[in-house]
Amino acid sequence: MIDTLNRRNLLSLAAAAGMAPVLAGHAKAAAPLRFGPARAFSYNDLKTMARERAGKPYQSPPRPNPDIVGRIDYDNHGKLRFDKDSALFGSGPGAYPVTFQHVGQYFPKTVTMHALANGQAREVLYDPKLFTIGPEHPASSLPASPSAFAGLWLQEAKSGPWKTQEPWATWLGASYFRAVGELGQVGLSARGIALAPGQGPGPEEFPDFVAFWIEAAEKESDPTTLYALLDGPSLTGAYRFQCRRGTGVIMDIEASLNFRSRVSHLGVAPLTSMYWYSETTSSRTIDWRPEVHDSDGLAIWTGAGEHIWRPLNNPQRTMTSSFVDKGPRGFGLLQRDREFLHYLDGVKYEKRPSAWVEPQGDWGDGAVQLVELNTDDEIHDNIVAMWVPHEPAEPGSSREFRYRLHWLADEPFPTSLARVVATRLGRGGQPGQPRPPGVRKFLIEFRGGPLADLPKGTIPEPVISVSRGTIGDYKYTEAVPNDVPGHWRTQFDLRVEGAEPVEMRCYLKVGDQVASETWLYQYHPGA
Repeated sequence: MIDTLNRRNLLSLAAAAGMAPVLAGHAKAAAPLRFGPARAFSYNDLKTMARERAGKPYQSPPRPNPDIVGRIDYDNHGKLRFDKDSALFGSGPGAYPVTFQHVGQYFPKTVTMHALANGQAREVLYDPKLFTIGPEHPASSLPASPSAFAGLWLQEAKSGPWKTQEPWATWLGASYFRAVGELGQVGLSARGIALAPGQGPGPEEFPDFVAFWIEAAEKESDPTTLYALLDGPSLTGAYRFQCRRGTGVIMDIEASLNFRSRVSHLGVAPLTSMYWYSETTSSRTIDWRPEVHDSDGLAIWTGAGEHIWRPLNNPQRTMTSSFVDKGPRGFGLLQRDREFLHYLDGVKYEKRPSAWVEPQGDWGDGAVQLVELNTDDEIHDNIVAMWVPHEPAEPGSSREFRYRLHWLADEPFPTSLARVVATRLGRGGQPGQPRPPGVRKFLIEFRGGPLADLPKGTIPEPVISVSRGTIGDYKYTEAVPNDVPGHWRTQFDLRVEGAEPVEMRCYLKVGDQVASETWLYQYHPGA
């Protein structure tokens, strides 16, 4: 299982805590942050720390009393609001205040926090007075020491009404983090690393960020820099995040990894999202909304320059798809469908961010890998996309990766060719004729690029291939009758026997010239 947390409730929890108003006449005096002694710190120091830690047996992060923390459920965790008047960098230098999150049922492991300035780090000391802990709240039974911090939030700039706004980036739970896109919403998550998600047979290993060092941005245009120590049974890691707040969020990420044991399936720059259903596989008899998803497809820009679009699936069983590549230029989980009427939901699925991984340097041989798990609700993340190097990581070895992570509305480097905007499935055959058994119709919509300027009478030609089965003689391409320039659709029938998946590929060409990105799809007959 990739993620068992109640996503919709947790997103609501984040919004509630982030936008809690300070009521006039009821504000209490802020508890000042307290700090430990200053110690020299640098990224090289952190890499040394992670390397030395990898040579020792793994120890899980401290957990405060599990019985008490287990009672801090969704509702109780929502009541644990950090006093924003006590925020790190809330006064004095620093453009973006930082607030902290408390341990709870969903986040039981503690994380140490440090303020960093001028090469000197001081631990931020936990104090229950920093949170709204009432006398009847389960957290009131926890001792003041050791720490009960579980994560951190980067708040909006102090130049605006940041105390009534949601955070623009968060790190909370294992190595998960997320940011808002340029449409002002959160949605999918990223992770520091992924180890064989969905591969089985045993449970997936989830390393944790166990400590953070936070360096303020002097101006709003400067990056807020976070350093993080990752630890897990199989590896340790030293991370540097340089986070810039603009129309969306851009993160420059460096990861230095050290391996305690052999890792044959290393997921680098993993993205985690939710896909329940879309126009491709509508489930209106299950739910009243036309579509429910945080992301609707995987986009890849290969090392050879090809742009690929792979619509997501909600398969009956866990499926792993590998797109072998060398030196990838980028990949991401995107939300392309931005029409409210396609969702009809107040949680604003149409505004969920897209996340794009832009490798820095040569990542060599490997594959962009997509893991799709079955889900019967929107509360579970069931999608992972990541880069998997070809060579396994051996015990005692180290690896370094650099990449830029874009949290935007669209991919930052879109193709100049036409793009896929919808994938639809239906019964095979033609209207008014008996529908042949075992035949499925596919309709793919393309829009933009060279399709917008076709000479009159020119019809794009689809180039279609499948891993098994037979494409019918009936193939039809036409302009979508909605008066939108460059909006075309192609349809064809596939006859296939058996239940094994079919890998499908299609693109449009005009003459000898490629006119669209490449549509890839994994069809599950009988699903």
